[in-house]
Amino acid sequence: MSHVTSAVRTPLVTGGKTYADVTEDISRQVEGSPTREWTIAFTISVVVLLYGTACVFWTWWEGLGVWGLNKTVGWAWDITNFVWWVGIGHAGTLISAILLLFRQKWRTAVNRAAEAMTIFAVICAATFILMHMGRPWLAYWALPLPNTFGSLWVNFKSPLVWDVFAISTYFTVSLVFWYMGLLPDLATIRDRARSKVSRYIYGAFSLGWNGSAKTWARYEYMSLILAGLSTPLVLSVHTIVSFDFATSVIPGWHTTIFPPYFVAGAIFSGFAMVQNLVLIIRVVFKLEDYITLEHIESMNKVITLTGSIVGVAYLTEFFIAWYSGVEFESYAFINRATGPYWWAYWAMMTCNVITPQLFWSRAIRRSIVWTFTLSVVVNIGMWFERFVIIVTSLHRDYLPSSWAMFHPTLFDISDYIFSFGLFFTLFLLFSKFLPVVNMAEVKTVIKSSSERLPVSVSGVAKGERVANPTFNKDVE
Repeated sequence: MSHVTSAVRTPLVTGGKTYADVTEDISRQVEGSPTREWTIAFTISVVVLLYGTACVFWTWWEGLGVWGLNKTVGWAWDITNFVWWVGIGHAGTLISAILLLFRQKWRTAVNRAAEAMTIFAVICAATFILMHMGRPWLAYWALPLPNTFGSLWVNFKSPLVWDVFAISTYFTVSLVFWYMGLLPDLATIRDRARSKVSRYIYGAFSLGWNGSAKTWARYEYMSLILAGLSTPLVLSVHTIVSFDFATSVIPGWHTTIFPPYFVAGAIFSGFAMVQNLVLIIRVVFKLEDYITLEHIESMNKVITLTGSIVGVAYLTEFFIAWYSGVEFESYAFINRATGPYWWAYWAMMTCNVITPQLFWSRAIRRSIVWTFTLSVVVNIGMWFERFVIIVTSLHRDYLPSSWAMFHPTLFDISDYIFSFGLFFTLFLLFSKFLPVVNMAEVKTVIKSSSERLPVSVSGVAKGERVANPTFNKDVE
């Protein structure tokens, strides 16, 4: 009687890696000297950061009049950039928390970089809030301080205050999740360290990790608890950001579809940025055996799904504007597509709705060049989406005599460039001094997801037959 068997899934770790190989390959970039490519990239990032920092201080010194804002368009690039960066910060927690709860093994190679991206993106988003205050030294006024500070109780009915609570909570939980996940790898780097300084620094940050069964059990419990706390945050943070607009009465903003629409768009842009970063890491640090085409294809499927949801949301907005019978609402959307900012609207539609549909092709989903290019296009499109929502809803209000156009100034652009300098400086420092791939979690999938298992790991001797023909070929 013949046995019916199912093929093993495509491997997530290729190259026949052992546990020692995983440690060696991923620790190499931490323990070695900085590469030429890293040094060049870091130098450029620092130069951009210094230029941007000078422009930000000049903005504070001169006031927000150096931006292109006017009486009609009071929000523009600043809030556009804020929402864009918060959106990018969504993919890290989604990969870490939700995919962990769903036991998706492909997350193990990309979660560390995605979590770091989340933290740095939220920091970049917060800088635009500080910039927009004009007087950042009074930022603590946004907190619910006791009356000993004076009458500083914030307006709890304002979604801008909800933003402060939601984003600070999201940042804190994401930071703890990222740091706790680093502990086993920090201990590995500590034990391999050759200098006393490195051993002391990594030893201090590893919090006395000893690798015992009790330590690992507590680590697993902690991961599940943090994943449970983080999962609602993935949905709530961008929902509350969308309330900045949805709770107003401005045509184009006053819509109930914004919360799910913003969350889908955030995941969409976040995964695109993860793809860009991971593809660069994969080549620069020679991690092709750990970040495989399977990981890239899986993320492209998420991009296709969320891009399609965003496309449906765009069409739903137009339908509801027509179905509402409110002429001002209808005009707001007709003006987006045919008004002075038509080019931004159609750039958004092309980048966010049309181009991601190319990922329905398996060949394109598994192409490095196509994936990198389309991920860049998606993030350009998502920036235009926020610009279209904010500026085109404001620049033509109820009174035609107050209609105005927004034109960005040098400082609008330079302050945006500052955020890129900050983001890539932080990310490059992370990629040099911390393992960019989670060694501990990758080792947990070697037995079940390796292309060619060594005898010491697989327990199958050379020449021994198993049900999977691909496995037989590799073993032999």
